[in-house]
Amino acid sequence: MSKRARQSHLEPLGEILQKILKKRNIPHHTTDKRLLDLWSQAVGQQIAAQTYPACIKRGTLYIRVSASVWLHQLQFLQEEILANLQALTSPEQIRGIYFSIGEIPGTPAQGSLPPPADPEGPLTDRDRRLIRESLAPLEDQELREILERVMAKEIRRRRLREKQQGFGR
Repeated sequence: MSKRARQSHLEPLGEILQKILKKRNIPHHTTDKRLLDLWSQAVGQQIAAQTYPACIKRGTLYIRVSASVWLHQLQFLQEEILANLQALTSPEQIRGIYFSIGEIPGTPAQGSLPPPADPEGPLTDRDRRLIRESLAPLEDQELREILERVMAKEIRRRRLREKQQGFGR
């Protein structure tokens, strides 16, 4: 009886199972729930509904996207999304993102994610009114919601920067 060669590193059980299932042509979806939650927190429910984080390999997060239009838009947002992911994890864990068009499994139930934290404080009634008035001419509801979040985030970011500059004096 011959001895098996000793492996130089330990391999996670999940990877071993994936290899076995792949060898036997057994379909499998093994995305970690933590990765799904992380992705949803980083991009929000609208984008998460059109995308699926398939896996992380060698520091690159592979994302499947439902349509070419979404893929194109996400390419523009790639740096911002990567920064959001790195803020939620360690920068060494995810160093890049790769988008490709692919199948998106069923979307999670609405309300399964906690509401996003608001560390910079709430918007004033005046801020909300200005945002609503600025976006009123837009007919596309989805685009209006996205722009509303972006504008609110920008207002909060500016206020935080002003507050930090005020303390530096």
